[in-house]
Amino acid sequence: MILILNDQVAPGHADYDSLMSALERLPQLQARVHRVEGAVRAVTEIYLIGPTEQLSLEDMSCLPGVERVVRVSQEYRILGRHKGEHRALAWDHKGVEFGQEHLHVFAGLCAVDTPEHVEAMCRGLRDNGQVCTRMGAYKPRTSPYAFQGHGRSCLDYVFEIAGKYGIRIIAMEITHEQHMDEIRAALAHTGSPVGVMLQIGTRNTQNFELLKAVGRQQEFPVLLKRGFGITLDESLNAAEYLASEGNQKIVFGLRGMKTNMGDPHRNFVDFSHVPVVRRLTRMPVCIDPSHSVGSRSRGADGVLDLVHATAQGVAAGANMILVDFHPNPAQALVDGPQALLMRELPYFLEDVAIARDAYLRRAALAARYAAG
Repeated sequence: MILILNDQVAPGHADYDSLMSALERLPQLQARVHRVEGAVRAVTEIYLIGPTEQLSLEDMSCLPGVERVVRVSQEYRILGRHKGEHRALAWDHKGVEFGQEHLHVFAGLCAVDTPEHVEAMCRGLRDNGQVCTRMGAYKPRTSPYAFQGHGRSCLDYVFEIAGKYGIRIIAMEITHEQHMDEIRAALAHTGSPVGVMLQIGTRNTQNFELLKAVGRQQEFPVLLKRGFGITLDESLNAAEYLASEGNQKIVFGLRGMKTNMGDPHRNFVDFSHVPVVRRLTRMPVCIDPSHSVGSRSRGADGVLDLVHATAQGVAAGANMILVDFHPNPAQALVDGPQALLMRELPYFLEDVAIARDAYLRRAALAARYAAG
């Protein structure tokens, strides 16, 4: 059960103190308090954990400071869409709004290699009206002998170059709690010219201690990728780990499933789950066509498989696209064969716009028919 408090009611308010006193008298219940910073308002929510079946919604609504009560009907207590609950999970980071009503493209380098390539990437994004990118500094690899990323040594120049070209947010994977400290230090050293979205990759989806550590901080939103060898339910519960520690600024990423049934693609493209995640949870959904398809193969119509997969995800309602570009893929240290070319960026963005328009028209059509 979730108690949503009136806007002005927070720790230190008289109604809050009275409410907590009343909750302490309820047997076998634990109350967890969360402060939710939404796109429009910030509210305090109290999650009641334990045998809440016998609690009356009407009685709980009458407690001091309570605006509304939601009966939890799904396993995902914080992130789920519960019966009678239609709130959007939306937030603003560095002037960019995230939620299930938005769409953002994070095109960039899977792995940072040289300052020159970072600059070419950021310049190209600026010239095409983009303010978000991906830049991999820490790269977990299957082989211990493969390039693992430049790590802390590249952060200063990545942040400075991104700020120079008006980039607002960089999606950056981390693999260890220490990496958050390194990112904070680099941002402080460079004057915080850009924002960072922490990315938890598919290999760390069930690294529960990392999830808890990332969830405890509030300054960075999080892109959590689906685990490539686990069920959707298990991956959504990984997102719930983040939220249960206090950070609800989460984007859920679909990046393909590891199975030979997806051959010849790198992974089995799972973008049909975009509407499923949007139905089960309130999280915005990201698609990663680069790691799903994994090549520059073209269809008989001349369209890249990667572009087709992107359009499929966007037409299904995706809210974010994480995609690999590189100024010179032949020189890329990671995943060069799947990277799109800088000259293909305007084409890619125009194709995304076509797919987004198709989604909006389809949603409007469904709403019109549902209305009568």
